[in-house]
Amino acid sequence: MTIGWILPLVGLAEIIGGLLLIFKKTRALGAVVILPVLTGIVLANISMAPFALPIAAIIIAIIVWVIVENWHKYLPMISE
Repeated sequence: MTIGWILPLVGLAEIIGGLLLIFKKTRALGAVVILPVLTGIVLANISMAPFALPIAAIIIAIIVWVIVENWHKYLPMISE
């Protein structure tokens, strides 16, 4: 059984997350949108293409930097 809608959904999430990362005002939201996609990319690279892990590590570093830079915007989501 194939799931024909999952790859277009992932592609749409990548495009929307990437566009949100461009603008400073929406950068924190872009990081949240693209983080699950990036997790899937890293897991796929670990299992199928470990030679591509340095590129994935660079992308992870960029997303972590964006998250750390905008930490104050995430606090309302995790505080009680």
